[in-house]
Amino acid sequence: MQESERHAAREREDGTLSLVATPIGNLDDITLRALKVLAACDVVLAEDTRRTLQLLRAHKIEAHAIERLDDHVARHKCESLIRRMRDDNAWMAMVTDAGTPLVSDPGAFLVRAAIDAGVRVESVPGPSAAVSALLVSGLAGEGYRFVGFLPREGPDRQRAIAAIARDPLPSVLYESPHRTSQTLRDLAGACGPARQACVARELTKLHEEAMRDTLSQLAERTEPGVLGEVSIVVAGFLQVDSAGDSDDTPALDRALDAALGAGMKPSVAAREVAKALGLDRASVYAHALARSQK
Repeated sequence: MQESERHAAREREDGTLSLVATPIGNLDDITLRALKVLAACDVVLAEDTRRTLQLLRAHKIEAHAIERLDDHVARHKCESLIRRMRDDNAWMAMVTDAGTPLVSDPGAFLVRAAIDAGVRVESVPGPSAAVSALLVSGLAGEGYRFVGFLPREGPDRQRAIAAIARDPLPSVLYESPHRTSQTLRDLAGACGPARQACVARELTKLHEEAMRDTLSQLAERTEPGVLGEVSIVVAGFLQVDSAGDSDDTPALDRALDAALGAGMKPSVAAREVAKALGLDRASVYAHALARSQK
């Protein structure tokens, strides 16, 4: 961008923190507005300056300055960055390695501090691995639940997986390639082996792949290992894949199985299922007890 174009693009005099979404793989997946902001701002704050420089060079952008911003740097330099935006009217653009800032990435501490200090904070939306995975999964509907990365172990992990199992909306989570199979097995244990899911990897890149199957089958398919960045989409406990599900169990029994499999007590399972299906709680509880006595 020429210097005259840079000045034309900057139509503000106040300090601003712009949260700029960048491509998750294909470098062409960036908005015109994002390019203008990255070219016009005073400073680009990047999780990894090397990757961001590759993006800027690919689009022939010469940033005035580019500075590293991980969580450690954000906390250490937060006051200085806020002062530059608030007192010196600096315009800073925050980017992550790929996708939308703050979505399982550093920067939340600085954003909260900027808001508290009265600095203008704006979003420059664009690519998101979570949304892209949901779209190709075939499980998108009225909404979804974003989980990010699961805790590695312990009660926190168990609670997070149990929440996925009983949520009526599909859940989207990120996972490292070498832990993908084990996470799918853990999910199958809580959600039931027949719960539909999708493992999407290398989204928008040359070797993009979306594997759609049950949790148990996906765990087996990924046992040898997978390559690249991985997103997992798990169907909500009330979702039914009519095209690939041969089970004739009524929706009520499906919902109860999922809730009980997630570790809920029968009374709690009945309450949650009744709420989700719009049924009478007492009737659902009686049905659950009758099933347990068979």
